[in-house]
Amino acid sequence: MKSRLLSLAAVLALLLPARAHDDHIANEMAVAAQHLLATLTPEQKAKAQFQMTDEERKNWHFIPRVRKGLPLKEMNQGQRLLAQALLATGLSPQGYGKAVGIMSLEDVLKEIEQGKGPVRDPENYFVSIFGDPSGKAGWGWRFEGHHLTLNFAAGGGDVSVTPSFFGTNPGEVREGVRQGTRFLAQEEDLGRALVTSLNEDQRKAAVVMETAPKDVINAPGRNEFTKPEGLVQSKLTAEQKAGLAQIIHLYLERHRSEIAAEEWEKAEKAGLDKVYFAWAGEIEPGKPHYYRVQGPTFVLEYDNTQNNANHVHSLWRSSDNDFGDDLLKRHYEQAHTPAK
Repeated sequence: MKSRLLSLAAVLALLLPARAHDDHIANEMAVAAQHLLATLTPEQKAKAQFQMTDEERKNWHFIPRVRKGLPLKEMNQGQRLLAQALLATGLSPQGYGKAVGIMSLEDVLKEIEQGKGPVRDPENYFVSIFGDPSGKAGWGWRFEGHHLTLNFAAGGGDVSVTPSFFGTNPGEVREGVRQGTRFLAQEEDLGRALVTSLNEDQRKAAVVMETAPKDVINAPGRNEFTKPEGLVQSKLTAEQKAGLAQIIHLYLERHRSEIAAEEWEKAEKAGLDKVYFAWAGEIEPGKPHYYRVQGPTFVLEYDNTQNNANHVHSLWRSSDNDFGDDLLKRHYEQAHTPAK
């Protein structure tokens, strides 16, 4: 797998020249999707491309399961590189590294499980394209497999990137040549640093459950999000507020810097003083734990309870723009409004 991947910089330099326009990300995504589609056989395209209105667009999940779409393992080498180029258009360098690292853990699981679990394959990740990236109508795409689901939509030059899920099993590789590898280390460490910094009264407010839930709560299939609970940002010290902001930035900055900046601006406008930090479970490292950061525009979740607290799930969802629902609504309204 590693030999088939170009670096992020190399892929973009070859295929995606920099653009100065505000909609350059949407354009880069469209160009990358068109490059990939142009190489597919009719049989491959039938698997990879769907109508924008197809129910499959919102059929996301992070478990190992039978999926629709075109898997990397059914592509030739050139097509795999083009699929990686498409993936790179939506992620930052650090997010791209985490995504590819998560895919590589399938080989680690294969060794650990010795054939006793689901089939593990670092090329069993699927590309799905919804709508026509060469047209003016809104369109979308998804890159998904075990512990990785990335949903994108584009319309009117705007881009949506949620729901966004990154997970790792093992959370930390504890034996073999990759011992010590933790692709989502900061997600755990920053959350624990914040909760351990709280005083007794703050911690009473922040800890919402003594036992951590078995998984993230705002999971696939849930459309009504949890209500914000825990400790509100306005009750934090200046240093703690900085720690909370660092967690939020970490999740947003898995994606392109321009997207992360826009989402942070939205959170600021909605009011950072309305953001809540909630913790559940143990605080001691190596024990089951969970946290959630939620504000008016977003929810972030982290859960590490399975496999003796060495199995991480983390997600970012938008309160009004999952699957680009808000931007596509605005795009369609503007496109169909008669000129005065």
